[in-house]
Amino acid sequence: MGKGRKNKPQKNFAEKRREKQKKKDELDKAPQRSYPDIIRENKDFENYYKTQGIIPEDKWDAFIDTMRTNLPVAFRITGSKVEATALLEIIKSDFFKEILNANLESDNENSSSEVKTILHSLPFYPEELAWQLQLTRKDIRRSEAYFRLHNFLITETNSGNISRQEVVSMVPPLVLDVKPSHKVLDMCAAPGSKTAQLIEMIHADEGDVLPEGFVIANDLDNNRCYKLVHQAKRLNSPNILITNHDSSIMPNFTITKPDGTKGVLKFDRILADVPCSGDGTMRKNPDIWCKWSPANGSNLHGIQYRIAKRGLEMLTVGGRMVYSTCSLNPIENEAVLHRILLETGDSVQLVDCRDLVPGLVCDPGVTHWKPASKNLQYYNAWEEVPEQWQTQIRPKMFPPPADEASKFHLERCMRILPHHQDTGGFFVAVLEKVKPLPWEGEACTLSQNVQNVAGSENKDELSLEEEAVRDMKLLERGKRPLDEEMKLQRKRRRIVGYREDPFVFFKDESEDAWKSIKDFYGISNNLDPQRLLVRSHEGKKKNIYFTSPAIRDLVICNENKVKLINTGVKTFVRCDNKNMKFRLAQEGVQSIAHYISDERKLHISKGDLIMLLQNNDPHAPPEIVKLSSDTQERLRDFATGSCILLYKEEKTDNLNPLDLKIVGWRGTMSLKAYVPMCDAVHYLRLLGGDCSKFEKNKFEESRAAVSNEDVNNGEDETEDAIGEKAAMENGDCTEKKVDDAETTTKVETSE
Repeated sequence: MGKGRKNKPQKNFAEKRREKQKKKDELDKAPQRSYPDIIRENKDFENYYKTQGIIPEDKWDAFIDTMRTNLPVAFRITGSKVEATALLEIIKSDFFKEILNANLESDNENSSSEVKTILHSLPFYPEELAWQLQLTRKDIRRSEAYFRLHNFLITETNSGNISRQEVVSMVPPLVLDVKPSHKVLDMCAAPGSKTAQLIEMIHADEGDVLPEGFVIANDLDNNRCYKLVHQAKRLNSPNILITNHDSSIMPNFTITKPDGTKGVLKFDRILADVPCSGDGTMRKNPDIWCKWSPANGSNLHGIQYRIAKRGLEMLTVGGRMVYSTCSLNPIENEAVLHRILLETGDSVQLVDCRDLVPGLVCDPGVTHWKPASKNLQYYNAWEEVPEQWQTQIRPKMFPPPADEASKFHLERCMRILPHHQDTGGFFVAVLEKVKPLPWEGEACTLSQNVQNVAGSENKDELSLEEEAVRDMKLLERGKRPLDEEMKLQRKRRRIVGYREDPFVFFKDESEDAWKSIKDFYGISNNLDPQRLLVRSHEGKKKNIYFTSPAIRDLVICNENKVKLINTGVKTFVRCDNKNMKFRLAQEGVQSIAHYISDERKLHISKGDLIMLLQNNDPHAPPEIVKLSSDTQERLRDFATGSCILLYKEEKTDNLNPLDLKIVGWRGTMSLKAYVPMCDAVHYLRLLGGDCSKFEKNKFEESRAAVSNEDVNNGEDETEDAIGEKAAMENGDCTEKKVDDAETTTKVETSE
């Protein structure tokens, strides 16, 4: 009889932390193989992919040679059009050439005279907003020549204005073709680089009105959800909700319809970047060379299929879903799609979206592949598979017969190989749902088609007779009745990870904190306080977050159905100043600035703004008397407290002049920019200000630290020598020193 879990003592947070630290210490002490020590070779890998034929014979050498090299760094420019345009000009300017040392000589001995450009824009990404560096992460981190580049990447990433992301990872959101009105689900979202792209697309139409669309970003791993939160928070969007659930059994989201009734949310776009064996990432993760096996892909086929199937069920008719993996294996790619297309019939079709990524080099999907056992025995049909491998190789993993292959249009898939454009490996396919799935009408009691059942109108529930008919049909097809399935899911579901704080929305204008906030900032009546939330039922409200109406509705309707991790953009922060209880937060200023009265907005000159941003001493902010006379005049009757500093670029040929909104604080005798240091450096760059005081050369700091240590050691040695000389002169201190040493040894031994 197995041991039960019922009476097992639960570890508290401190115990878990100590255990985690102990494991980390043990891991640190264990001998590690560094990436350069890993032999980038695996005969099984080569045998398998040569047999599958996904790489043409004449391209094999180029493919395998590229796979054995480290992956270059790439990044995207994010944020508003105005700031993105300004940052793009900086990247293309002499400034960026200087920090890159202009060019990197080729390592090829046969062409030592040739020089390759370190930086180039990606041809398939719109408006030159994505760039690739012919440098690896190791080059940038460990070479002093690139310390300014490293600083640039860190500060701009932390401020949310660039996103470091693999080139191939940028493709799925592009072919998903998201519009600002779309309801989007990212089923396996962590760590969040693709989610960030989706959010940017939702906010493509900039303006004071929030877009109708939103992104629900989900991940099964509770810990990875917090990486997702960190990534999403950089974009300061009120239109994202982060959830923690198994995407293969994702429940339907409930929404409130315009007429006030409840309905099921169907998504316009879904991204299913499913878990995979990851052999396309060997350039970034060389340890996969040692662990690779054909069984890795076969073992994941089932969960990949279930996630894709559930995604199609949650998709609206006319909507599109992208299925993607960072694997090269047809068992994880074309085999999954073939299985899906077989089951859905003419309800779903593959769409060719190469026109959305012009300039991207890729191969079409394949129509033939051979499932293989762990010991690399290949099989052409299920009947050939020995019983010992029938749990690993399944009947639906096999390709379609040659005479039927053309009807599935698998050639519309895109397989990106490392040698195509010096990237990782990736697979992308776009599925369009042209009509309801064959089983959808039978299994849903609250769906878009419920009203058509038995010819009834305005009917949201099935009658007992209809339920009986539905359950009988499901049993005939070998499926559980819906009620039984839901009970099973509830039984299976348990809370994992951290218990989240509640999402508590303001009820109305009478909310405690709202009146003082509204009065101080002169907030317009157009801002509905019900879109604001806090993360506690009781006690002082610390931070107040702002959400879109659609996200608010989703949270309220689904908080007991799905584990919600995070939503809302921080807008107000408690400060308990005598004149005001809450200051503005830089994260939310773009979302609510247009609701705030002009009395809390201060127009400021470029020179004054640069002065404020260059001040990094919170205890000595710039005095008002040091600012320009125009700014001093505007501040004459300006009340103390939190405010918005406005700067608009004038007299410029730039089609996108700078238009900055920065949180400030008007003190009695001073004025300061209330922004994080990374944001201050970003704005200084855009304004052409001097950022040199914020530059850190860790190599110089390390040398200085070593030098100081040597000096200190020298002083200690000198003091010891003087002490020993004095002891010899006194005659009795030498023995005491020996006694002290023995005593110390005894104490250490007893401990």
